Amino acid sequence: MGSDGAVKVGLIGFGTIGTGVVKLLQRNAQVIAQRLGFPLRLVRIADVDTARDRRVDLSGIRFDADAWGLIRDPEVEIVIELVGGYDVAKRFVLESIGAGKHVVTANKALLALHGAEVFAAASQRGVDVAFEASVGGGIPILRSIREGLAANRIERLYGILNGTTNYMLSEMEETGEPFEVVLKRAQELGYAEADPSVDVDGVDAAHKLALLTAMAFGAEITFKEIPTEGIRGLEPVDFETAREFGYRVKLLGIAKSHRVEGGEEERLEVRVHPTMIPATSLLASVDGAMNAVAVHGDAVGPTFYYGAGAGEMPTASAVVADLMEIAREIRHGRAGRVAPLSTMPDHLERKPLLARGQLVGRVFLRFTAVDEPGVLSHITGALAENGIGIESLVQKGRGHSRESVPILVLTHRAPEAAVVDAIESIDRLPDVTAPTLLVRIEEDL
Repeated sequence: MGSDGAVKVGLIGFGTIGTGVVKLLQRNAQVIAQRLGFPLRLVRIADVDTARDRRVDLSGIRFDADAWGLIRDPEVEIVIELVGGYDVAKRFVLESIGAGKHVVTANKALLALHGAEVFAAASQRGVDVAFEASVGGGIPILRSIREGLAANRIERLYGILNGTTNYMLSEMEETGEPFEVVLKRAQELGYAEADPSVDVDGVDAAHKLALLTAMAFGAEITFKEIPTEGIRGLEPVDFETAREFGYRVKLLGIAKSHRVEGGEEERLEVRVHPTMIPATSLLASVDGAMNAVAVHGDAVGPTFYYGAGAGEMPTASAVVADLMEIAREIRHGRAGRVAPLSTMPDHLERKPLLARGQLVGRVFLRFTAVDEPGVLSHITGALAENGIGIESLVQKGRGHSRESVPILVLTHRAPEAAVVDAIESIDRLPDVTAPTLLVRIEEDL
């Protein structure tokens, strides 16, 4: 702590978010000091690229490529890790903890895979790891669950957790353009990476859902345990049909608690996949690159959190808020005021997860088959044989000379295991020309 009472900070990773953090600390220095009662001072930055001009004032800040020197620097009390990824970031975070430094990170991938190790190390060393920016960008969703909803049993949560895919789904619905065209535009606008797999295959959303699930339900879980599907298989006809049925399509992270009637045994339903939701719901109104999370607590009922899920300044807002929280604890000599995952570390527990086959609900199915007499009866017959009732059925277009057409079905509630069995038998039919698409439907948002 400086002579003026300042808490001193070091930043590892001077990319887009790191630049935003520097800008925000400088631009709002007076507001931050007024709210804390003392200044926050950035004293050191480390990044492998020391030549690029970030267009920020670095007066009084040591800037070099020596991250390990920053971590060992006795002047630095809080280390901000913004390099991303798993391996190097993990070493930086654990080394900082070992050196007695508090850590602020936006690294959802690291915590979704190695969070147990990181939080255990921090608890043993008596320092804090804060990570609000790792989920929802500038939305204070983690702090809301950890503190604002602390008195509640969380019953369920639904999240639009990835801005890239939400932008793409919004564009596909509005323009009627296919996945590849919309992806290229997202890349040109900077919403999608050159390799978009982490986003469009649902992995980024699964990272974030793992953290939300741990925090909401006190569960030990890694993102690799979460059944995850992306948005690559969706086509314009799916959005057109969803609109006709009163739905919109969103990539949702879903986590629900299921308690056995008359007992305390709890099973969790956790999954990421494209989902049809009522067009009248709040989540359905979230367009473009925005994020939103709906959380239902047993006492508070439904709550909703909306905002920018990424970007330089929204994410920097969450990073600096974490800095301020830790700085208060440093000033008052008390770390670990609130457990990082809401539940005390020794009370986190493995909880059984519902298998996909155990889910029961309505689904949308898109079959692709030649337009020949008898084909439709074969499809509906296979559904009936597996106990699956049809609520609505639409055939788009008319095929000629054995051309394929989409057959679109909305089912009644049915066990997903039965739906999967029906799809497997239908996809073996000689007149079915492409794998069937399944999109789950969620109503109780």
